[in-house]
Amino acid sequence: MRRSTAQVESCPLCGGSGWKNVGLGTDRRVTRCDCFLATQAKYLLSSADIPARYVDCDFSTYQTNGSDGLTAAKLKVATWAAQYPLDRNGLLLIGPSGVGKTHLAVSALKQLTSKGFHCLFCDYRELLKQIQNSYNPSVQITELDLLRPVFETEVVLLDDLGAVKPSEWVWDTVSIILNTRYNEKRTTLITSNFLDGPSAAAGGASGPQRAAREETLGDRVGERMRSRLFEMCQIMLVNGKDYRQKFRSAGVG
Repeated sequence: MRRSTAQVESCPLCGGSGWKNVGLGTDRRVTRCDCFLATQAKYLLSSADIPARYVDCDFSTYQTNGSDGLTAAKLKVATWAAQYPLDRNGLLLIGPSGVGKTHLAVSALKQLTSKGFHCLFCDYRELLKQIQNSYNPSVQITELDLLRPVFETEVVLLDDLGAVKPSEWVWDTVSIILNTRYNEKRTTLITSNFLDGPSAAAGGASGPQRAAREETLGDRVGERMRSRLFEMCQIMLVNGKDYRQKFRSAGVG
């Protein structure tokens, strides 16, 4: 990463080299300077493509509002981020809309960039739209060009999995993404508004029972990918009151 002249002139410890001396005598050695680590973290955060809506999210701003469930979820995600890469399995945060699943996932992503890991935020719906648009001959980008960063980035946050009505094409695309990352042993963070459970077909639901039931993760991603998610991720339920509704009721935002 190229360092600016201003950075070179502003660091008295390393003189712009990015390395500083530590220890004395025979124990003397060099290590990365704090200025280099700070610059690197800033670059990694910028390249993670976190949407403006979530750039201020971190664990300190996550509001649990006294909910034991949200407090437990916050602690688990924060602990996972603090210990990474001790456990490279990802996280699947599931729960109802408005409980801050994306807030927690982005908080974890930001902490990992501060530790020097390359990360990427992907909105599930937007990614599928971009892939479909790449099939247009007038668009100067290919499906592989779009998916390469999703395949190769060390840690990817796939936000709102299952938000698009499932079709064979959607299932195939999700399968390619998840299987590629699984096979390359890369870490994936996922959020979804659909609670875990088998698809209607797998659960044997039919007729009125099928029409009345709430859709599950199995319905939205398919049983094969649901099984793959169990191998890739630790499942975490994030459940509590919708704080966005609370703010709307109070006339805030």
